[in-house]
Amino acid sequence: MSKVSKATASSHQVFPGLVDAYEQEIGGWTVSIESHFTDMDVAPFFEGAPNDQCQATHMGYILKGKFGVRRADGIEEIFEAGDAFVLEAGHIPIVFAGCEYVAFTPTEEARQQTAVMMPNIMKFAKERGIELPGQ
Repeated sequence: MSKVSKATASSHQVFPGLVDAYEQEIGGWTVSIESHFTDMDVAPFFEGAPNDQCQATHMGYILKGKFGVRRADGIEEIFEAGDAFVLEAGHIPIVFAGCEYVAFTPTEEARQQTAVMMPNIMKFAKERGIELPGQ
């Protein structure tokens, strides 16, 4: 049986003032443990994806605070500490300061999502003078 924690995750990325994210692939799944520090609709990060929305499926659990999504039909859903969730492709995450969650994403979908998001995150950071690790 495989497991991951913040202490053992193979990847740790800090985006100052925005998110602290730990990730590791386990058996075809990418496990993410994320803490968010600001309220943010992350729609700009998905520009260039089909319908400019996240195309990955996620399952997860909210540890602290709240987390939201805007579904493809425009309806917003909010999940709070103690809620488990399943998100289908075609959504936009809405994060809130103080939110911490664990999410499980099929690794191939996570890779495709990252390929869309990273150039947008880099652009966002540059426009706001945020220095990202590795720049």
